[in-house]
Amino acid sequence: MKLGNLKKLFCLSVLALVIAACSKEEAVAPEVEAAAVEEEIVSSVDNATESAVPNTESLVVVEESAAEAEPEDKAILLALADDATEGRTWKFKEGTHFTRLTPTQPTVGGPDKIEVAEVFMYSCPHCYDLEGHMVRWEESKDPDVRFVRIPAAFNQLAQLHAQLYYTEVFLTQSGKLQDQNAFRNMIFEDFHRRGNRIASEATAQKLFERAGVSADDFKRTWNSFEVNQALRLAADLARRYNVMSVPMIIVNGKYKTDAAMAGSYPKLIEVIDELTAREGLR
Repeated sequence: MKLGNLKKLFCLSVLALVIAACSKEEAVAPEVEAAAVEEEIVSSVDNATESAVPNTESLVVVEESAAEAEPEDKAILLALADDATEGRTWKFKEGTHFTRLTPTQPTVGGPDKIEVAEVFMYSCPHCYDLEGHMVRWEESKDPDVRFVRIPAAFNQLAQLHAQLYYTEVFLTQSGKLQDQNAFRNMIFEDFHRRGNRIASEATAQKLFERAGVSADDFKRTWNSFEVNQALRLAADLARRYNVMSVPMIIVNGKYKTDAAMAGSYPKLIEVIDELTAREGLR
């Protein structure tokens, strides 16, 4: 291969890795910040700056120590299972395709399932690109795996979108929002395809009304204790996971990976499956 072609191939490879995530610095780009200032953001969002985390099943952060004590004989079996993982050949390597969080951090739900968390932002184009892959993976995942989303709040607009996300979650739980996946796709499409920055509570309300949610149900949920608590928990987990860019995948509070480390979105799904398999052998 000619030298010129080698240089071109190298440049394209580097570019593919660079664009695989939205960093905190990118999140405060002028065009997004200008849109955020364009409309007044309600005071409830300002109160949520210390916030942020998901879960449609439980909103209680669970430390490893919260797990119930195992019977003595079961503890021995678990130790043997750990030994089995040491001798098994894995496709993906720690330090290359994923990193380990030390110490292991809390998860959103309990220890009854292996948890996969996606840290995302509605304004992130890479999160938009990954969405379809994650939806398909969720539909076919092992029933012993729990999938949750955690909205990152890198800036004022992202804080508003995090509040939007949890409003969406709790309206779905109460039966007021019928199809959460369709609604989430509408948000992504409006932001990335139609130029709707969704920079105010009023704009968010219009989107919910398009989905059949009444103004009263929206306002009651938007300003609810549940949403504010979820925002605080999400912010805490984002700090614990040291999230500097999105989309970011956290497996069971122990492993962290993304598309850049994995090599592509399809490879990222493979890494997720392998990491959940590792946890299943514990």
